[in-house]
Amino acid sequence: MRALLYVAFALLAVGIACRRQTPQAQIGHADDAVIATEPAAAPFDESTAPARPAPVVAAATPSPAADARAAPAAGLLIPVRGVSAQQLRDTFTDARSSGRVHDAIDIMAAAGTPVLAVADGSVEKLFASQRGGITLYQFNPQRTHAYYYAHLQGYAPGIAEQQVLRRGQVIGYVGATGNASADAPHLHFAVFELGPERRWWEGTAINPYPLLVAPR
Repeated sequence: MRALLYVAFALLAVGIACRRQTPQAQIGHADDAVIATEPAAAPFDESTAPARPAPVVAAATPSPAADARAAPAAGLLIPVRGVSAQQLRDTFTDARSSGRVHDAIDIMAAAGTPVLAVADGSVEKLFASQRGGITLYQFNPQRTHAYYYAHLQGYAPGIAEQQVLRRGQVIGYVGATGNASADAPHLHFAVFELGPERRWWEGTAINPYPLLVAPR
């Protein structure tokens, strides 16, 4: 009897051992399934990253002051050789024929006296008119203002349109051409502000007298 019990216990022990060694299939809902995770990101290497675009800088908006038209510089050279500031007379507002205002200054001098460029610039136009006679229109380098020389006896040798001028350069000679009196040769000199079209024949007159007598 004891032998039979011993055999029974032995068989039971063998059965239990076999059950522990047999793998069980996983059973469960989808929520219980193992979800694969994304691999960990590699450390950021700035040397291999694409170059960042340069920051966009907005263009500066010009201020009204910067956009203002440059005024002609005071201290223009007196355009007739040998004439001093003390000899000049302000004739800008003097009356002229047909109800006109002079809008210029007359500088009296002997015929043939050299006429000088009052500032740097360029010859915009050589022109002969009934009133002005032989004339020369000079633009300043910025092309915002014009200098007008009239009643010339003639131009200096080599003077031509679009020629660059230097302050003090001889451009012509005092005369009495146009409607000037032969008994009173002089230079009719005017300054005017150009419009946006930059036409040599039109502009807003500026009194040249203060510009000529200002300290240089």
